[in-house]
Amino acid sequence: MTQLSPAAQAVLDAINKELDEAPWDVSFLAGISAAAVLRVAANQMSCYQSKTFLYSIADAMKLRAIAAELEAL
Repeated sequence: MTQLSPAAQAVLDAINKELDEAPWDVSFLAGISAAAVLRVAANQMSCYQSKTFLYSIADAMKLRAIAAELEAL
């Protein structure tokens, strides 16, 4: 298995913890599910337009980088 960054490992650990409570084995969905959620969040951050812009493009890029790591599992 590939060595993940601490951020990607934390995301994977969190989703695996939730999936452990599922009534059937869906662990194979962990990485790709987390990646999809992170990509949607990054897209929302990038598209958010307001005078109170709280997120930077760099933040969205970090989420996309984590998603790419998880997709490569």
